[in-house]
Amino acid sequence: MKVLSARYNTGIVRRFVVLGHEAHTAPDYSLNDLPGTSGRIDVLVRCVTAAFLLSHGIRKDVELYLTLKGPPSPPRTIRFLGSEVRHLNPDERSTAALLLKALETQSIFESLSTKGIYSSGLGFQELLSQLKGPFVLLKEDGKDIRKHAMPKDAIFVISDHLDFTNDEENALMSYNPFVISLGPRSIHADQCIIIVNNELDRREAQL
Repeated sequence: MKVLSARYNTGIVRRFVVLGHEAHTAPDYSLNDLPGTSGRIDVLVRCVTAAFLLSHGIRKDVELYLTLKGPPSPPRTIRFLGSEVRHLNPDERSTAALLLKALETQSIFESLSTKGIYSSGLGFQELLSQLKGPFVLLKEDGKDIRKHAMPKDAIFVISDHLDFTNDEENALMSYNPFVISLGPRSIHADQCIIIVNNELDRREAQL
């Protein structure tokens, strides 16, 4: 079994899983043309920015898993740990370079790439089984996030620019996730993360 480091269960209260259906699993894309050469890793890069970056700092209480299913050797899971990560900047190019570095490591077992960034051969269903939940599935027809209580250790599961396949959604539904809506319209994956972070910030501040 491909196992995450014991460090993954760190008591972090905000965790996000983002599934990249076509995102390349080798460092073979161009930083000069992310949308056209990477299987839309640019979508995942924006999720990293949305998850961690504040105006003048990094969220230390966030953990992000990017599960990549694209060519040439799927799957790969890249884990960002907010309490450790360094050198995150707002520009997509520098974050994409960090992902390139992480993809140079092809071990099936989790290994450190750069500070706070770990790479493994975990697939989506294996990741769910190790995280165990409680999971939150974001869907337009779910319960309004503004009116629904959630556990503080909830894990928010998001797809990239493509919908979950039936198999992926069925795997997640087997864990009886909370099904939550961020609004009546479909929005980008990174926008989902921004809204969730804002909602949780407001709850913590009791606004």
